[in-house]
Amino acid sequence: MTYREAYETWLKEFADDRATVDELKAIAGDEKEIEDRFYTELSFGTAGMRGVLGAGTNRMNVFTIGKATQGYANYLKNHAARLSVAIAYDSRINSRLFAATAAGVFAAQGIRVYIYPRLMPTPLLSFAVRDLRCDGGVVVTASHNPAKYNGYKVYGADGCQITTEAAAAIQSEIARVDPFADVCALDFAEGLASGIIAYIGEDTVERYLAAVSTASLLPESFSRSASIVYTPLNGTGISCVPPCLCAHGFTTIPIPPEQAGPD
Repeated sequence: MTYREAYETWLKEFADDRATVDELKAIAGDEKEIEDRFYTELSFGTAGMRGVLGAGTNRMNVFTIGKATQGYANYLKNHAARLSVAIAYDSRINSRLFAATAAGVFAAQGIRVYIYPRLMPTPLLSFAVRDLRCDGGVVVTASHNPAKYNGYKVYGADGCQITTEAAAAIQSEIARVDPFADVCALDFAEGLASGIIAYIGEDTVERYLAAVSTASLLPESFSRSASIVYTPLNGTGISCVPPCLCAHGFTTIPIPPEQAGPD
């Protein structure tokens, strides 16, 4: 299929999705933009996939998230026993939507999903995979990339990013997925109601903070009256860093208000 055929297919398949159709029609006269969005699909590797947000096979959207998750789910069904995954997401554009989309696809395959109810940094995903004894995990984040990007990182049962071999096997499964016929998804709210999707509790976060505390390099003699300026840079660290410091007696932790919340 040429990039132009892919473009026309999207216009047809997403006819009921007004926002997607409007976005695609807005670039109807820009051949280079159409080509860039449809000449290929987002690549998948040991760090998952990452790309610019927008409509198209070479963009991050619910379509590419759904296809990747279907492929990963197919891989897990052939390589895992317990069939459960953990999901986390950050403050980037559409991160929560992409996380819920992935959860719905996993759930439709009979894979139990544990998802954080709020923004969490990547280490909390790694910890949850092991703490809840999952077969794998996903975190929706684009790390250091500019704001127009988002990403989909995959983790193994050990809480680490997948190996080269696993990435190749998952990519092979993704390539076999017909995005318009093979992707099955359960409504997120329905999944929560049925119990196949569940929120990760604060007890997991508490166990993570306790584990982090055992790795402290700070001598007990260090004064807890020290003032520690902290900024999450509009990210997810605010969920864990101040609580961890407070638990160890540091109470003076000024946070620049303009950088304290997601943006």
